Amino acid sequence: MALKTTRPGRAPAGGALAGPVRAGVRSALYLCTTLGSALATLLVPPLLLLAAVSVLLAGAGLVTVPFALDRLRDWADLERRRIARFLGEEAPAPHRPALPAGPGPARFRAALLAPRTRRDLAWVFVQIGIGVPVGLIGLAALIGTPLTVVQMLLWWVLPADEPLTLLGVPATSWPTALGPGAVQFAVLGWLLWAAPWPARLHARAVRALLTPSAAEELEERVEELTETRAGAVHAHAAELRRIERDLHDGTQARLVALAMRLGLAQRTLGRDPEAAARLLEQAQAGAEEAMTELRAVVRTIYPPVLADRGLAGALSALAADGAVPVRLDIGDPGGADLAGLPAAVEATAYFVVAESLTNIAKHAGASAAAVEVARDGARLRVRVTDDGRGGADEGGGSGIGGMRRRVAALDGGLAVSSPPGGPTRVEAVLPCGE
Repeated sequence: MALKTTRPGRAPAGGALAGPVRAGVRSALYLCTTLGSALATLLVPPLLLLAAVSVLLAGAGLVTVPFALDRLRDWADLERRRIARFLGEEAPAPHRPALPAGPGPARFRAALLAPRTRRDLAWVFVQIGIGVPVGLIGLAALIGTPLTVVQMLLWWVLPADEPLTLLGVPATSWPTALGPGAVQFAVLGWLLWAAPWPARLHARAVRALLTPSAAEELEERVEELTETRAGAVHAHAAELRRIERDLHDGTQARLVALAMRLGLAQRTLGRDPEAAARLLEQAQAGAEEAMTELRAVVRTIYPPVLADRGLAGALSALAADGAVPVRLDIGDPGGADLAGLPAAVEATAYFVVAESLTNIAKHAGASAAAVEVARDGARLRVRVTDDGRGGADEGGGSGIGGMRRRVAALDGGLAVSSPPGGPTRVEAVLPCGE
């Protein structure tokens, strides 16, 4: 029996052709979406001009300009993620500087003078100037190439008095259809084959505009760290006030009452032993209540269960005590991946899970929840989901703001997704490297 052999290093002709065709079609699709994006971006300059002119109208621009620039950032972020997908790169969310609260000159000035504003405005004009022509190239290559084949084969369908034209030549016979049609197909096919060049040109030009320079990255990093430090200081001060209030209003008051009962018992012991015994019983009960409250306060500072059982055991205890059934996924059996984490990371992860489960019990109306904790290199990912009603409001006393400040204090990130109707997902990413 003869065996069919192929020469090594030589791919079939169809396979060799499929790669460039696939790359050309993908690039042409990218250029077509670029055309749509560029045409939509044509609306940005007049809208920004209208917002700027409104500054002269009773100061309305103090509100409309920051709002318009914020929407421009959203639009630029969509383009940045689209380009990252085309280039096969990650698209980390850029830092957004915190603007002063409330409308006013300070917010207007901060929005206008932000380094990212200059990049976004430059991107608008580059997107229009480059995106429209390269988008038309992609549209012609993607649609014109197969359309030319159809026109060559179906030229005879059109009436003789209104013939199809190919490269300006009326197609009135097969030679006049196939000859110019073949040339047109070759030109458009070459455009499809060459589409990756303008696509990469556009993608790299826009990426360079939407990516901050090293100096701007350093400036944004300093600003981000300043914000997170301020948030950490605020959270620390609020935590100290809470601990002081809990100790003063709870434990200290019970200890004062305990001292008073012991004093009364000492004075009445000689003349009324039964009254002294009742006072001692009350003092014992007060001491136990004070110890319980003191343990509760200590638990909020650093939960003892973390020191006793580690993060995996502490999360298992939280899941077991949940108001709804909780599915816990901690990776390796026994939580081996979670061993050796810094104490601050363990405490923050525990707090995020505990606060999320508390919110689920109070507000979500959920029937089940899931907690997933996994270590990804130098990062710890904590995700809590539920099947409740959704609509979580960060400013509505849900504790999300406190979680965000705690996570930011460790230079981490917190994302909350809670559309109306659910589900709700809280995801924290904490750095856990050395």
